[in-house]
Parts: sequence; structure tokens; C-alpha cells
Amino acid sequence: MSEGAELLLQLKQRLCRSIDEAEAKLHSLSQDIWSCPELAYQENKAHLRLVEFFSQEEGWKVDPHYKLQTAFRACCWVGDSEQKDVVSVGFLCEYDALPAIGHACGHNLIAEVGAAAALGLKAVLENTHKLPVRVQVTVLGTPAEEDGGGKVDLIKEGAFDGMDVVFMAHPLQGDAAYLPLVAIQDVTIKYHGKASHASAYPWEGINALDAAVLCYNNLSALRQQMKPDWRVHGIIKHGGVKPNIIPAYTELEYYLRTPSRAELSVLKEKAERCFRSAAVATGCEVEVEYGRNPYENMLRNRTLEDLYEINGKSLGMEFTTDEEALNNTSVSTDFGNVSFVLPGIHPYFYIGSNALNHTEEYTVAAGDDRAQFFTLRTAKALAMTALDVLLRPELLQKVKQEFTEAKLKEEQNAKQPAKPS
Repeated sequence: MSEGAELLLQLKQRLCRSIDEAEAKLHSLSQDIWSCPELAYQENKAHLRLVEFFSQEEGWKVDPHYKLQTAFRACCWVGDSEQKDVVSVGFLCEYDALPAIGHACGHNLIAEVGAAAALGLKAVLENTHKLPVRVQVTVLGTPAEEDGGGKVDLIKEGAFDGMDVVFMAHPLQGDAAYLPLVAIQDVTIKYHGKASHASAYPWEGINALDAAVLCYNNLSALRQQMKPDWRVHGIIKHGGVKPNIIPAYTELEYYLRTPSRAELSVLKEKAERCFRSAAVATGCEVEVEYGRNPYENMLRNRTLEDLYEINGKSLGMEFTTDEEALNNTSVSTDFGNVSFVLPGIHPYFYIGSNALNHTEEYTVAAGDDRAQFFTLRTAKALAMTALDVLLRPELLQKVKQEFTEAKLKEEQNAKQPAKPS
């Protein structure tokens, strides 16, 4: 083993010890967030807990309401201030919950991973002499992943400007350096008709429920002509008020998903014809309201993925090799948008339970003490990967080059003319 490789190994070991030494306060942080679940953009207690956490740690400068009310930024600088070469590394924390079932997606653990990785990296860098670069370590608190897209809001506000590479990790049923993220657009469809007595003079009414049902059936019929990896799913949120009143107003909410952001526009066009034709058939007026922040697919960075997997295996992770799981997932997150702004990874990690995300069982698992070992192990692997790219400049250049090429390829694919409907 070369002298440089030996030093890097020693630093990674020290990094892991630093995270282990902070285990108690990290566990407390996670538990406090888990025990008080809050919805998107309303994560006031979780946000305050994280702000206080970093404010109490030496060397961190905290902006408590960074761009959004429940977002924050904590930054520290490590290395020689005279060093001209600067690298900025970011770690992301999520902390919003789901309605009714709380932290059923384990965002309390995501927050803990981001905090732990940042603390560990800072600790080891502060005790490393002659760093090849001056390092800025940044933790971004990113609200509203489950609904709204806080990371997209932060992108629009320039929160990621200046960062070189970004990391986060998400709990699941196993360890995976990468799973495909699909693009998603949420849409609300509102039909306006005319109320009337449903028995005495129904001919005087315009039935908005008929429009909603036709819309639902139109989309169901459309599935026969959809690509196998496209997804359309939704609910009728409002269907009327009383059986003897012709419904004057109905409302549906749908999610449209495709493997790429380029295909999403094609599916949107097809779906909108279903929305509007139901209005024409029933004589209703229709409003089609798309969510302001569509989520994009994931732009892969295999260099970072490979580094993360090597580090994870050194810590005992067993990465899934199930090709069906690796290629056929249909989940979405606003980290996909981040992956088009700068290079990063969004691996998944086992938490000691086979419960499925977005279930009550997963809420229990996310708050269980058994999740702690796996959560801190993931934080170590992320921080070790950050250490690789910081201390080996050729790796960082490779990461950036791959990002540039992947983004260019994605943009070229998006310009290809769509196949005829």
C-alpha cells in the first residue's frame, strides 16, 4: 500500500471514530425529530432542533432561515486560509413527515445521516496537516421533500451555487449505491358544473361528478397505450356534497411519472387531453393546475457510486444485486433536480427492518434503536467518500467530468423529437 493510500485509510478510521463518539447526541437528534412529525413547509420543531444542534457545535456558522422559513445552512471552513484551491462539499438533511403515519419514510434518519457525516468529515479534516485544498463543509436543511419540493425551491434561490459535490442517503429495505429515480409531475384537476335537484329537475344541472368519473376512466383507458415504465395514479378528492344535489364541483389529484424529464412532457400532453375531453363531454368548465415543482429523474454519477460502494463494503454493507430492484423502481424525489445542478449521490440504506416505506410499520422501524447502527454506518460511508474526492483531486475532476458529460447527454436526448402518438 502506498504512503498516500495508507494515510487515507488512517484518516477514514479516525473519521469513523469521530462519528461513533458523537453517537449519543446524534441519536437524540433523530429521536426528537421522529417523535414530533411535521408536514412539508411546517417542520418548525425539527428545523429548530437542527439549527440548535449545529449552533452548539464549535466552528459552525448557522443561517437559521436560509432562503426558506424551515430551511437552514450550517457551514464551516477547514484548511489553510491562504490556500487558493477551494472545494465545497455539501450534505443534505430532510426532516418532513407524512400525513397520519409520521416518519414512515425515515426522514429523521436522513437528517441524522447528514449531520453525522458533516461532523465526522469536519473533525478529521481539522486534524489533517497540509490539506491539498481548503474545504468548505456545508449542511443544507431541505424541507418539503414529500410534498412541494423544497430542494427545487432552494435551487431556484441559488442555495447550491458554489458547491462542488453533494451527498445524502435515504433509508429503504437494503443497501444500494443507486436506484433509478423517475420524473414526476403532480396535477390537480377541478371541474365546475351547475347544481340542481338530482331527482326533481336533473336536466337543469351540469354534473361535475360525471366529468370527474369520465376523467378517471379516460386515464384508465390511456394506460393501454402508455409505455410500461410510465405511471399515472390519482384520487378523487371531492365528489359532491349530497346524493340529491347534482355536484357543481369536483376535484381530482394525479401524479404523472416517467423515467426521464423529457418523457414527462409527452405524458402530460396525453393526460391533459383526458382532463379536458371530460369537460367537453359533460359541459363543465375545467381548471388544470400543475404543481410548481416537478421532480426530475436522477442523473447518475458512477464514479461517486463506486467510491461509496467500496467504502460501504469496507464497513460491512452488503449491496443489493437484484437486477429487478435496481432497474424497476418507480420512486421520485427532489434530489433528482439537484443531480442536474451539481454532481452528487443519493444511496439507500438498510435500517434493520424489512418493513416497506410509507407504512405504519416503517414509522416504527425509523424510530427503533436498531436503526442507529445502520444509520451511522451510512454516514461514515458518505463522509469517507467525500474524503476520497477531497484528498485525491484527480477523483474530483473525474466526478465533475462525468457529471458534465451525463448532463450533456441528457439534454441531447431531450431534444430528440418525440415519436408519434
